Amino acid sequence: MKDLGLSSSDPTVRVHHTTARQTFHSDSCDVVGLLCLQSAKSGGISALVSTGAIYNELLKSDPECAAELLRPFPTDKRYQKVLDGTLPYYDMPVYNYYKGFLSTIYQRQYIDSAQRFPETPRLTPLQIAALDKFDSLADDPRLNFSMMLLPGDMQFVHNHTLLHDRTAFTDSDEPNKKRHLLRIWIATPNARPLPEVVAHRFGTITIGDRGGMASPSVPPTAPLHLTKI
Repeated sequence: MKDLGLSSSDPTVRVHHTTARQTFHSDSCDVVGLLCLQSAKSGGISALVSTGAIYNELLKSDPECAAELLRPFPTDKRYQKVLDGTLPYYDMPVYNYYKGFLSTIYQRQYIDSAQRFPETPRLTPLQIAALDKFDSLADDPRLNFSMMLLPGDMQFVHNHTLLHDRTAFTDSDEPNKKRHLLRIWIATPNARPLPEVVAHRFGTITIGDRGGMASPSVPPTAPLHLTKI
């Protein structure tokens, strides 16, 4: 993952290919792993927050918003192929309670950008308030924590219970000192069960064979370069 000089305001651009802050979100897999090859000149700090902690805070402060996050939100398909006759969005709750597990799928930008399509239902005031309160709690320093990944550091994040973020950064002018991380999406054996709705993001809910966006027909957008650690 590295800056490709793109704009995060473009809904076709993935934010990890820019220098902009990512904001708290989850990836489309059970576990996401990062390996830092090169840190940024400044910024690019990694942060994590527990979605269970956010939900518990919402239950205490605003149970109506907590309940709303268990209901579907129209979400932009973004990088997925939209077949003829199908909608460019799907409906996905932020929280899914299924078989005893409270799991989270979240990317606020995808919910917001779904509103660009005329056929997408407009977000209600309650939906917007629930998302805003969720974001506010994710940004609360009482609940999150941050770390600077240095060359050689690895990070593994359980996507169903944690959100991750990365602050904006400034890169070095030297080509061999630009921020560069490698990422892997992992489908873990003996993972928690997920409801069928999650297949919109994961492709399938089959344990051990779900998540990620790899395709043999799609070349890498951030080619690897030899980097000493």
